[in-house]
Parts: sequence; structure tokens; C-alpha cells
Amino acid sequence: MRLVNLLKAKIHHARVSYANAEYVGSIEICRKVMEHVRLTNGEFVFVWDVENGERFTTYCFEGEEGIIGVNGAAAKRVNVGDRLIIAAFVYTDETVVPKMVLLDEKNAIVRDMTPYSRHG
Repeated sequence: MRLVNLLKAKIHHARVSYANAEYVGSIEICRKVMEHVRLTNGEFVFVWDVENGERFTTYCFEGEEGIIGVNGAAAKRVNVGDRLIIAAFVYTDETVVPKMVLLDEKNAIVRDMTPYSRHG
């Protein structure tokens, strides 16, 4: 069996609602968004700041509607209002169709960007 690391989920233009350097770490993501892209509490994610180019990794947990909060040391790499791309990958030997969404300035899903599978 050969495992490859494939994109599983991607959230485009998530807006930072708060940045709290005093919290022990992680990123809080609106529960509805997490469910839509099939992220799990505690899952490892990559975070890329569109405004300043900063990149970091952390784990995610579900939060209140409209909230995207960056905690711990990573909070010093973002500003409230910054647009983020949040991505998760999975090691698998199966075909994966990544769940992808575009958010508006209030972190509501405005478009499902999930590609269609060529494999049915």
C-alpha cells in the first residue's frame, strides 16, 4: 500500500474575529464551517494569512457562528480582519475529493467550491 498526502478540506477567506496570545494555542472555527468541510475537533490544520503571507500550523476546534479565532503564539502573526486560508490534509491510499468553501466577511459560507470527482 502506498499512502499519499492529499488535500482533504480548504476554507478560503476566513476572517480573523479575534487574536488571543494568552490562550494556550489553536484556531477556533465556526462549527457550521467545520461540519461543512468535515474537520474534526483537534485536527491538524495549516493556516495561511492572505494579507501578510504568514504561515503556521495548529489544531482546530469548533466555535460559535461566525467566529474564526487565532490563539497562542500564532495570534501574533495575524490581525483581526485578516483573510486566512485554512487547509487540512490526509494520508490515504484512496481518492479524495476535498471539501472547499469560500467565506464572506462574516465567516458565512457564500460558495461551495468542492470540485466534482472524475471518479464518480
